[in-house]
Amino acid sequence: MLAILSAHAVATLLAPLLVYRWGRAAFYPLALVPLGSLVWVGLNWPGRGSAQSVTVPWVPELSMDITLRFDALAAIMSLLVLGVGALVLFYCAGYFRHHDGKPEKRLPSFAAEMVAFSGAMFGLVTSDNMLVLYVFWEITTVLSFLLVGHYAERATSRRAATQALLVTTFGGLAMLVGIVMLGNITGTYLLSELIADPPTGLAASVAVVLILVGALSKSAIVPMHFWLPGAMAAPTPVSAYLHAAAMVKAGVYLIARMTPGFADSPEWRPTVVTLGLLTMLLAGWRAIREYDLKLILAFGTVSQLGLITVMVGSGGSEMMLAGLAMLFAHAMFKAALFMVVGVIDHATGTRDIRRLAWLGDRSKPLLIIAAGATASMAALPPFFGFIAKEADLDTVLHSPTLGAAAPFVLAGIVVGSVLTTVYSLRFLFGAFGRKGLPQPSVRVAEMHRPETAFMIPPAILAFAGLLFGLWPKALDNILADYTTTVPDPAGYDADYHLALWHGFNLPLLLSAVVLGAGVAVYLGRGRLRRTRVGFLPLSNADRIYDAVLRGADIASVRLTAVTQRGSIPATQSVILATLVVVPLTVLALGTRDRPEFELLGSPPQVVVGMLMLAAAIGATVMRNRLAAVLLVGVTGYGCGAIFAFHGAPDLALTQFLVETLTLVVFVLVLRVLPPETGEADIKRFRVPRAVLALAVGATVTTLAAFAMAARTTRPLAELIPEAAYLRGHGSNAVNVLLVDIRAWDTMGEVAVLLVAATGVASLVFRSRRFGAAPRVADAGQPDIGQLAVFANNSPAAGEITWLRGSELRDPRHRSLVLEVATRLIFPVMMVLSAYFFFAGHNTPGGGFAGGLMAGLALVLRYLAGGRYELGETLPLDAGKILGAGLTLAAGTAVGSLFVGAPALSSALIEVDVPVLGTVKFVTALFFDLGVYLIVVGLVLDVLRSLGARIDEEISEQRAAVPSR
Repeated sequence: MLAILSAHAVATLLAPLLVYRWGRAAFYPLALVPLGSLVWVGLNWPGRGSAQSVTVPWVPELSMDITLRFDALAAIMSLLVLGVGALVLFYCAGYFRHHDGKPEKRLPSFAAEMVAFSGAMFGLVTSDNMLVLYVFWEITTVLSFLLVGHYAERATSRRAATQALLVTTFGGLAMLVGIVMLGNITGTYLLSELIADPPTGLAASVAVVLILVGALSKSAIVPMHFWLPGAMAAPTPVSAYLHAAAMVKAGVYLIARMTPGFADSPEWRPTVVTLGLLTMLLAGWRAIREYDLKLILAFGTVSQLGLITVMVGSGGSEMMLAGLAMLFAHAMFKAALFMVVGVIDHATGTRDIRRLAWLGDRSKPLLIIAAGATASMAALPPFFGFIAKEADLDTVLHSPTLGAAAPFVLAGIVVGSVLTTVYSLRFLFGAFGRKGLPQPSVRVAEMHRPETAFMIPPAILAFAGLLFGLWPKALDNILADYTTTVPDPAGYDADYHLALWHGFNLPLLLSAVVLGAGVAVYLGRGRLRRTRVGFLPLSNADRIYDAVLRGADIASVRLTAVTQRGSIPATQSVILATLVVVPLTVLALGTRDRPEFELLGSPPQVVVGMLMLAAAIGATVMRNRLAAVLLVGVTGYGCGAIFAFHGAPDLALTQFLVETLTLVVFVLVLRVLPPETGEADIKRFRVPRAVLALAVGATVTTLAAFAMAARTTRPLAELIPEAAYLRGHGSNAVNVLLVDIRAWDTMGEVAVLLVAATGVASLVFRSRRFGAAPRVADAGQPDIGQLAVFANNSPAAGEITWLRGSELRDPRHRSLVLEVATRLIFPVMMVLSAYFFFAGHNTPGGGFAGGLMAGLALVLRYLAGGRYELGETLPLDAGKILGAGLTLAAGTAVGSLFVGAPALSSALIEVDVPVLGTVKFVTALFFDLGVYLIVVGLVLDVLRSLGARIDEEISEQRAAVPSR
């Protein structure tokens, strides 16, 4: 199972390269991946009641170990996912052949997404851990969004992709809440254990309903059915795979998986049966009113999904057998028909049945394929669709689980099946009939004959429908491997088997009635249209969806108008007031221990504290912005000094570096602001702001005191040094915490740094942010006036240029002392940066501190030499450095999984080096290197944005002012 997932992952990465190299022919070797996986499924088919399982530790603290379980139901679903997937990939090679010679846009990414979808669906149906199942579930959602929106230049594709994403994501989030609730109730997230011993009670019932919401939204069940017809904006291979055989079957699979444990829950069967029948009827009605071939099939898919949901969700082994039989039949005939539509669209340029006439005469092979698949959809013998539909009628008629509701369910299925027959005839004759015309329609007359290879995949599926109709025992044995494990009510003896002939009985009579009524309705459609039956008032879910979105937009605008007034001080006041009110209210109403206040601190700490207090008060009354920033910096440096007094050199070092870098950023920003704040602005709301500031300080101090008083056991801090040394192989507990014990927190923090850098660059550049800082070679020739200024202020001939970037800087802004000092200090700072990085695991430092030191070295070069010196110092794109750092950090996190360890695990490696002896290092060093690169990239991006970019704008403004 892991090999199959790995093979799909590798094929996904190689797919774009293969398409670039071979074009659409690359789909042939890509089809071998699911085909080879299908061979493994056949060779490792599990027996009845048996299963293979594999567990890979991932995030055990969150119960997210990758646990895969290959039992009968997983094998059955894998046949559909991998078998149809291989045929669809083969079909793509012919579908994307354009006779005008133009290459298909975004075909490399399309190929990768299709292969990735096949692997994600296999992971979904084999996941035993519900949390991992949810991960695969959302991967299919994202891939579906990308595939449906393949033609991104079309508004219809963008709308359809967004609609599918919103609906299925909403259902997925509801399902996640249900999964977490069930996990907390039972103490396990394994589906096999949950179904073996299902929980009861109100909380369990709520959780089950939430999971059903996710399953029903994925399978397009009313009221969340409308996204599937809209998704027909996708290329036809996507419709044939995702929306006929794979993605929409994910919800049905989850229902089939959970039915043995939850079918008797009070909320399960009424929800599944009622919504399933309503979906079958409503979508069938919509299908007979459409003119687009894909929309006819799309609404037909929704209708059939409603029927399958009723069958697999009602409980009992016989109904499960009938439901899975219909699942197989639907995948075969509907995927084949979608491919047929793709061939028609490719050959004629239209899918509108009003523009198609005599197509059957012009392409007899395509007519035969479509007729076979349509016959199976309409449940005509001897096709497998007939066997599955007769099994549905028979098992519902004798169902021990539906009870008194069985006649009503049977009536609903009969009416829905009549509609199925009608839209089957509408599809076949609408696409291939002569329609009383003496000659082919314009589109059919101008069509080009489809290639034989293009029709092989739908022909295989249509033939499979006939083959299993004549030989149903093969599928009956396969499906029975799972259905025999589904419990039946006590005393009920299940003995139904799939067969072409069960004798003369009521289900056979109902099948004849359905076919007869369907043909009659189709032939009498003209009279029905004149009676305006086609215009019965039925709710349009698309309009409801649009109304909900409009309402959400209006509500968000009004809410934003209230909470976001465009004033930063107002927003900060709301945030800080919440910080004061909410915790103090909870503290006042809840239980608490009485804190013991104790004056701590040496005389140096008291002196530093007084300096910090004086600087803070001075910053509040200072009008000069630069002076206020410097005073705020004094408070930061004072905090670092207190850290040092308390024996925390790591924190002190980081605080000093961060404070220095922050001061530089503030100074860069202040260049474009007035030097002083208006006196009116200072006096405005002075008292309320002072009160709020004092309240925040008092709140934080109070909460800290009560938090310390609430401790009843040994402090965790006392255990960290030993854990850092034994588990993280480092003496510096702070760095080991960052890169090992709490590395997930660090991953989140570096991601925030990357987002912050991107945000700053986007605000300043406003367009394209990529590219390295300008170098001397990139500078244009200065004008005559600028040359005169440089000549009058340039140093004497033969004088040494200490920094190359300074050559293009106005000599009036140069400082020889600063340039010389920078030339001498910069190498020392970089060596110190490297020392912090390599020694940080055992002594103060680490990747964060080392990156900050390297960033300060870049700051020094920029301040001494200007924006061109920045490009000479580090001629790399900041975005690439950030990306490399994030890739290295994330790759280290994932790399441990390949050696069977949890994510972000570290190991000690010892290497014997000549002369040096035994050298030890921890694999967390690579994660720390990612942090180092992200910090350096952040500083470079800020210097480029707030430094070099603003320098360039200032120079342009000065050049625009006419000289006197």
